[in-house]
Amino acid sequence: MELKLEHLTKRYGELVALNDFSITFKPGIYGILGANGAGKSTMMNLITDNVKRDGGSITFDGEDILKLGDKFRAVLGYMPQQQGIYEQMTAESFVSYIGRLKGLRGKPLREQVDEVLALTNLTQVRHKKVGGFSGGMKQRALLAQALLGDPKVLLLDEPTAGLDPRERVRIRNFIKELSKDRIVLLATHIVTDIESIADEVLLMKKGELLRVDTPHALIRSVPEDREPVMGVMSLEDVYLYFLGD
Repeated sequence: MELKLEHLTKRYGELVALNDFSITFKPGIYGILGANGAGKSTMMNLITDNVKRDGGSITFDGEDILKLGDKFRAVLGYMPQQQGIYEQMTAESFVSYIGRLKGLRGKPLREQVDEVLALTNLTQVRHKKVGGFSGGMKQRALLAQALLGDPKVLLLDEPTAGLDPRERVRIRNFIKELSKDRIVLLATHIVTDIESIADEVLLMKKGELLRVDTPHALIRSVPEDREPVMGVMSLEDVYLYFLGD
């Protein structure tokens, strides 16, 4: 299984959001680090075809995702950063609605809704309206819908935002388990989430890919004479060294 981005370019007027961006993803977790405007969300929006590319290609197992169409969307799960959610719906009805949009019906839909609500710790509040949820609970509802259909490519944009430390660790560990047979792209500002579970880390700045490597290799690439932020060199130091202004 392979998701390949080749010479991908996206412009918004004079702003170049992605500039000749190329990378190949295989099963595993890819943490994506970069300041606002680095191109993280643009890359995800291009993979989901929410925006149109200005150049380059995106292929899944050798076929362009635009030609694959519904076949690619069937293997894709997406959790957006924005909490675009139907607040008058209950958690169960919201996830069921998204499941129907994905083509699920009847018993398979009910079984998957039960499963993803349990996985995201929402079973006890399944009949409560999402509008009354905390920010963290809304994040879990968005993660639940992304897991419908057993996606092979999972895009997570700030998946642990708003979660308390215990829930963040729980969701983080769950994402790690998911990655065994999936391509997981995880964009976040919580560097510790990436350092603990990512197989590789992408460092992005102003629409370009600066580096991609394992967390440990990136940490070792920071000069030894640089004083660590927390006493021991970490991915936080990598972020500040390569991406800090």
